[in-house]
Amino acid sequence: MLHVQTFSTKGIKKMNDRRPLIAGNWKMFKNGPEAVAAAIKLANLLGKNHDVDVMIAPPFTALAQVSDAIKESRLSLGAQNLFWEFEGAYTGEISPAMLVSAGCEYVIIGHSERRQYFGETDDTVNRKISAAVDHDLKPIFCVGESEKERESNATFSVLDKQVTSGLKGFSSNQLKALIIAYEPVWAIGTGKTATTDQAQEVHRFLRAMLENSYGNTLAKSIRILYGGSVKPDNISELMAMDDVDGALVGGASLDPETFSGIVHFQI
Repeated sequence: MLHVQTFSTKGIKKMNDRRPLIAGNWKMFKNGPEAVAAAIKLANLLGKNHDVDVMIAPPFTALAQVSDAIKESRLSLGAQNLFWEFEGAYTGEISPAMLVSAGCEYVIIGHSERRQYFGETDDTVNRKISAAVDHDLKPIFCVGESEKERESNATFSVLDKQVTSGLKGFSSNQLKALIIAYEPVWAIGTGKTATTDQAQEVHRFLRAMLENSYGNTLAKSIRILYGGSVKPDNISELMAMDDVDGALVGGASLDPETFSGIVHFQI
């Protein structure tokens, strides 16, 4: 049973109107009952009143159960992936319409693990973002460079290609619900985290790209999240950066108490 307590955030001061988003990617962890229990515990820890959006993305098999469990809470539901077709002979895939039916509001697209292990490309990312937009899902579009690419000073060229290709053919009106997640591959699950200056530099670059392609209004409104070994002890300094609007959290989102500590950041 869901018992929600009241919580009021202190000291969230950002020089823009972008509402922070803390997103939890549960990856291939938690069966249905485990996911429901974790979601309910998290909802109880967070309470109802807050200035931050919170999304959790359980495995596909737990989506409908978690959706039912969090209906009276402030949590939103997301999926970890989708296929771009509405239906068809695509064994093992899941459509955007199925995600909507399961209660999803968000969907993660182009995560580095999808690119690394499952052949995700900039082209498939583009098609998936289009499918998400067409079904009123909020796409969390992941981009990021490897350690080798950063060491060879290729970070910005890699990001330029990923963003340009991933958003090819979209109008600014189609991208109003878009969220970008910068996840340096070298910081995912490694314990390494980009410094605040590194994160801000990349986030500012991404926002400038959006401004050049779609204008200032859209660029100022799109939320850009940081992902890569985010924890309660580093979230506040990351969130203090002007262009960091939230976090895409992996392993640390699996424990409700740890994840709530991230959501309750102070700046």
